[in-house]
Amino acid sequence: MEAKAHAKFIRIAPRKVQLVVDLIRGKQVGEAIAILRHTPKSASPVVEKLLNSAIANAEHNYSLDVNKLVISQAYVNQGPTMKRFRPRAMGRASRINKRTSHITLVVSEK
Repeated sequence: MEAKAHAKFIRIAPRKVQLVVDLIRGKQVGEAIAILRHTPKSASPVVEKLLNSAIANAEHNYSLDVNKLVISQAYVNQGPTMKRFRPRAMGRASRINKRTSHITLVVSEK
């Protein structure tokens, strides 16, 4: 049995979130939370909150034992990109892409 949690339209670029998600994939839940608490990346609080949601889903919806949970799948997909423009020299403009992420965590019992 496995429980999922999704976070969509997170305003952090997928490449940056991917670095944090790679740290916890395949780890025990308690160990993953400890890693996220001590990782100085802007995506780590978001991923930690999502992991706590996945744990709560597993416990409440499927009655799984929290101590035996493992992160079986963790992946990041690219969401829609917000396009913004910044004025440049000589009346020109350059585009700024503000990227978003869709994060998915799947926990299962070992």
